[in-house]
Amino acid sequence: MFALFKWVELFASWKEFAAGFGVTVLVSFIALVATLVISVTAGLIRCSGNKIIRAFLLGFINFFQNTPLVVQLFFMYNVLPRFGLMLSPFACGCLGLSLYTGAFGASIVESAINAVPPGQKEAAYSQGMNYMETMVYIILPQAVKIALPPLTNQAVNLIKNSSVLEMIAGGDLMYHADSWASDTQYYGPSFVVTGLLYLSLCLPLSKLAERLQKKAARK
Repeated sequence: MFALFKWVELFASWKEFAAGFGVTVLVSFIALVATLVISVTAGLIRCSGNKIIRAFLLGFINFFQNTPLVVQLFFMYNVLPRFGLMLSPFACGCLGLSLYTGAFGASIVESAINAVPPGQKEAAYSQGMNYMETMVYIILPQAVKIALPPLTNQAVNLIKNSSVLEMIAGGDLMYHADSWASDTQYYGPSFVVTGLLYLSLCLPLSKLAERLQKKAARK
């Protein structure tokens, strides 16, 4: 593992690792944006009075929270084409990560909204605000402070979970690292560098989540 020639060979192939790292960053960014939209939208609806839509979303949350992400990706990549819906590995990765993480994010947003004192909502209704106005102007600004730390932790999990794209040849960092290691048999250097690259993405977000949690606790 520590033989110099292995590391020389690895750094000579840096473009392969850089390409995979770029795909991981892009997939994670797109999925994070989509996750935020899904989390906020589903969380808001779950707190509304529409029982039918709430029940549907509960089914969505339970399904995606309690089935493995890799099973969901395999379904999208291998089963959906049989129904005429062809998705590239990149699209499957973005969609799968968004739905999977969004299911957890929706529960976080719902809990954060419910944590806001009910008197806030009653006061807004007494001023003539409707449901959406109350949420946008009164409830959500307070719920964001509660939801942000756990949502940041979910962002870290999303980046780490992006490694499952390797199983559908997604061209991500893990895929390139495993391919290079298989070709050269230099598994040690390959996965050490891969771990460090994931660490460079996840550690800052993890520290940010810790700071947000401490800040919220002080308040």
